[in-house]
Amino acid sequence: MLNLVLFGAPGSGKGTQSAKLIDRYGLYHISTGEVLRDHIARKTPLGITAEKYITKGHLIPDELIIELLENVIDEQAQDAKGIVFDGFPRTIAQAEALEKILADRGSKLEAVVGLEVDEEELIDRLLKRGQETGRADDNMETIKNRLDVYQNQTHPLKEYYSAKGQYLPIKGTGTVEEIFHTIVDGIEEKLG
Repeated sequence: MLNLVLFGAPGSGKGTQSAKLIDRYGLYHISTGEVLRDHIARKTPLGITAEKYITKGHLIPDELIIELLENVIDEQAQDAKGIVFDGFPRTIAQAEALEKILADRGSKLEAVVGLEVDEEELIDRLLKRGQETGRADDNMETIKNRLDVYQNQTHPLKEYYSAKGQYLPIKGTGTVEEIFHTIVDGIEEKLG
């Protein structure tokens, strides 16, 4: 199985590159953001709780995300060639939980693809996405808060995965195709 994490700040292109990786390698896509938005739209108990955090730009508590992730893996991804995790993990505790979840299922994480984009470009992308899609969390106040949360809580994962030899830094600017080819080259090199 080829299990990958797509890592990067909000607006770095994780969703776009996930779609391309899915097509290339036949992976199952788990976007915690999409799963959470679905729960919010359906007004499930998890969705109601999650919405309180998301509207403020805060991270969802680890135990809720981990439970959600295990359910998706067991119910929808058990026959996949691998999984691309988009938006998870976001904390060291979540990274450790992901290792355990995969190990319990006889698998492991192959690489963490880190899309690196400067903050000004991220803000421009997110504001544009908000105008195009109407996503409520793509407004200046929430964007700034999400980027602060990313820097303070999520960014330490870069060092965590670098120390494990799993982090693959990718310049997240250029055309979608250029970025994708750089990702594929890096994955192929890691796989040997």
